[in-house]
Amino acid sequence: MKELDWNSARAFCATADSGSLSAAARKLGLTQPTMSRQVAALEVGLGVTLFERVGKRLVLTDSGRGLLEHARTMAAAADAMVLAAKGKSQDVTGRVVISATDAFSAYLLPEIIEHVRALAPQITLVVVATDSISDLRRREADIAIRHVRPTESELFGRLVVEMTAHFYASDTWVDKHGLPRTVADIGKVGLLGFEPVERFVEHLSNAGITVTADQCRIVSANAVVLWEMTRRGLGVGMLLRECAERMPGLVRLLPGLPGTPVPVWLVTHRELHTSRRVRLVFDAIAEQLSRRTIGGASPRQHRKNSKTSP
Repeated sequence: MKELDWNSARAFCATADSGSLSAAARKLGLTQPTMSRQVAALEVGLGVTLFERVGKRLVLTDSGRGLLEHARTMAAAADAMVLAAKGKSQDVTGRVVISATDAFSAYLLPEIIEHVRALAPQITLVVVATDSISDLRRREADIAIRHVRPTESELFGRLVVEMTAHFYASDTWVDKHGLPRTVADIGKVGLLGFEPVERFVEHLSNAGITVTADQCRIVSANAVVLWEMTRRGLGVGMLLRECAERMPGLVRLLPGLPGTPVPVWLVTHRELHTSRRVRLVFDAIAEQLSRRTIGGASPRQHRKNSKTSP
């Protein structure tokens, strides 16, 4: 093989990470036949078999495992070059990809995006609503709104604010069951829990709220689904106060109970943070989040808690 086609190598890495051609195709924005052709072309060019099919999954062969790290090194180098080029750009036109959770994207981002659009109408804003953490190093997003502190040395993170989550129910639920006096009362009539429910229960326990997995009668990994079920009176949900208080027909339960903390981090790649358009969007989102937070920490506190000063 005289020349290695980068597209084929990229398809190889994506397929190895995803375990199937269809999942890899979705990740790269290609069709499955295209992915299949690129992987097959790489196998022919290298003269080795990279994958074998085990059930519905594609599993790396010994040859594939031996070559994967080389392909990933190529991918890292290519991504670093693109990030460096984007970071050096001072052009305020183009795309900025923002990754956030489904609930954050649905209930908090629209107002913020409206403000950013007015501030910089020449920038195209792409919102990726996902509960998985986007990999900024692989250019899955330019800016990520996360609820955990970034640990990667290549990433710049700012703790913008700390929100709180509380128990809420609909007016109809309260009319039917009355106002609970304790957390135990909520557990008796059904709590809407996040999947994996064991982690949800542990998170509440760390905040001093004791519930059991058995008390979570409806469970979902999607916050939008759970919050809409809460609004329809199907049970008691744990909602961000900043979102719930914008939803008509919801009642905060046990108002004396401290909320569970939900830190909000804005994260970008260090190279991208020097990009004028990314910096503009990053700072605008940070400002708007602070303004829309109920009882949040002051900007000075945010800067003290930041991983790195801007």
